[in-house]
Amino acid sequence: MAIPTLTPTSTKSAIVLSETGSVDDVASALPLGVYSASAQFLSGAASQVNYTYRKLGGDVLDIELTNKNVFANYEEAVLEYSYLVNIHQSKNTLGSMLGAQTASFDYKGEATAGPEDIALKYPRFSFESSFRIAEAYSTEAVVGGRQTIYSASIDTVTDQQDYNLQTIISSSALDSSVPYYNKVGDNRVKIHQVYYVTPRQMWRFYGYYGGLNVVGDFHNYGQYADDSSFQVIPVWQNKIQAIQYEDHLYTRTSHYSYEVINNNLRLYPTPDDVSPEKFWVRFSIDDGLQPWEDDFESGQNGINNMNTLPFENIPYENINSIGKQWIRRFALALSKETLGQIRGKFGGNIPIPGDNISLNASDLLSQAKDEQQTLREELKTQLDEMTYPKLLATDAEMTENAQKTVSKTPLKIFVG
Repeated sequence: MAIPTLTPTSTKSAIVLSETGSVDDVASALPLGVYSASAQFLSGAASQVNYTYRKLGGDVLDIELTNKNVFANYEEAVLEYSYLVNIHQSKNTLGSMLGAQTASFDYKGEATAGPEDIALKYPRFSFESSFRIAEAYSTEAVVGGRQTIYSASIDTVTDQQDYNLQTIISSSALDSSVPYYNKVGDNRVKIHQVYYVTPRQMWRFYGYYGGLNVVGDFHNYGQYADDSSFQVIPVWQNKIQAIQYEDHLYTRTSHYSYEVINNNLRLYPTPDDVSPEKFWVRFSIDDGLQPWEDDFESGQNGINNMNTLPFENIPYENINSIGKQWIRRFALALSKETLGQIRGKFGGNIPIPGDNISLNASDLLSQAKDEQQTLREELKTQLDEMTYPKLLATDAEMTENAQKTVSKTPLKIFVG
């Protein structure tokens, strides 16, 4: 029997990477389509086909990839670059952007509402994080903060030493004229200060008998109690004296002290007929709000961590030549990985008449993994060296070195 003559339909593999890619085929082949509207991206992805073809030796041996594989890998490489750069920028800006307006994003990572292109802007720095932490200290120091400080008066009773603050403040909260009306109830009240003020004491006035600017009490520029002598002094001196005077009223000239035990205020000595008629307390109300709830809502619903920064994928047109070269190399490593996975499905060898062909799937996968890791570390290292604090340190070093150089420069001698 004669051996039949075989006439195969094709002498080439059914799936082989072409030498060039077409811009018209890119958009429909992208898995996510993040950059499908960018003409520059479409051109870059099409050119990546020829770059991959040449680097993997497509003109010598067939490459079992489609153009669509290369397009998809190019898109992934751009997204990976955008991801790493945005991580870097979040380190630079998060502290100053806490509490600012966030955005809503679609599945592509593109903003659907809120600020846009924030990752491309140079931020104005602030101390928002430190200020938010300092609010708690400001509240305790009674110099501001996030909690409102109220005041209430206590009518002293002769021979009564203890006063229940919860009862007194809760009762006064039923008066619609007070600012803490209906805000107390069973909520915990935190006492910040206890004090008293009475106009009957001579030490409320400046003068010989006032306790200010007499011997042993704050005299720096001499006594000026009466109208017979004057002395010009700087304004800051009056400011300091005023502060010292107020503190003086609460300490040196005060004959009373107190302690707060549970809800009770105990006065020392026990009030009598000549004691101040009223004592005052400054307090705040624990309204049970959680740390993320507050009457002062500014910034509460804004950026709170890296995840809520309004960073979109970096527009392809805003990636410079440095970034685009990184993208080409990373996309090539991804194509190697794809090719290695495809060849690995055939096993180690493919039999052909009289011989077999060994495939290099394991080598391709190993190279692809190493190259991707190397490229990521390379970019991370470069970005870490260019954080804003590092740039400031570099500027400081340059300034210091310039000063050292100038200091060695001979000065000209002027002859008049």
